[in-house]
Amino acid sequence: MTYLYIKALHIIFVVTWFAGLFYIPRLFIYYIEAQKKPKVERDVLTPQLILMTKRLWYIITWPSAIITLIFGVWLLVLNPSLLALGWMHIKLLFIVILWLYHLKNHQLYLKMKHNKLTWSSSKMRIWNEVATIVLFAVVFLAVLKTSIGWVFGVVGIIALGILLMIGIKAYKNYRLKKGEE
Repeated sequence: MTYLYIKALHIIFVVTWFAGLFYIPRLFIYYIEAQKKPKVERDVLTPQLILMTKRLWYIITWPSAIITLIFGVWLLVLNPSLLALGWMHIKLLFIVILWLYHLKNHQLYLKMKHNKLTWSSSKMRIWNEVATIVLFAVVFLAVLKTSIGWVFGVVGIIALGILLMIGIKAYKNYRLKKGEE
């Protein structure tokens, strides 16, 4: 029964960690776009966005990441046979990728805090999708428990992403045409 409680807590903190990882790049995008606004707006928005980012990062995202890791390791200690499974090796690889993504976001936060964030909002929008791809891969691995199951999930999300980008571009072009008329 202990294993199931630990697993439930692990899943809860995975959700809160991902909530932070999904939202932090959005705050970076808002910050980047605020830097292009007139000085009066920029002077109001910039400190507020930095404060919101700091609170999200240190109150939700970092604690959730650490607690997720603790409960994840605890689950492996309680059930070490999981480490012999191929799908678990791939899942752990994606977890390493997620931690690298997390650490890069920390680096971006520090740059933002010192007004040295130089990424474009377009690049940040693409960066924002990394966590989504990792989430799909990990969920498909954990649910299907096959070494190949994650491929279908990732291919599916990439195909969906491509369709969404095509749709967004088409809508943007439609709006531009309509505005010219």
